Amino acid sequence: MSDLFDEYPMLIFALESLVALALLIFIVVWTASGKKKNQNRSNDPAKRH
Repeated sequence: MSDLFDEYPMLIFALESLVALALLIFIVVWTASGKKKNQNRSNDPAKRH
């Protein structure tokens, strides 16, 4: 494995950027889905007092 990184030193940066992109997408999807659930609860007229 280290031979691969010796031949292609930019590969580690490409892998790191892919991990960062996956983490960003996960955070955006997670927060967006949570926001939809909270909006449905606050907009429900039956639950307002």
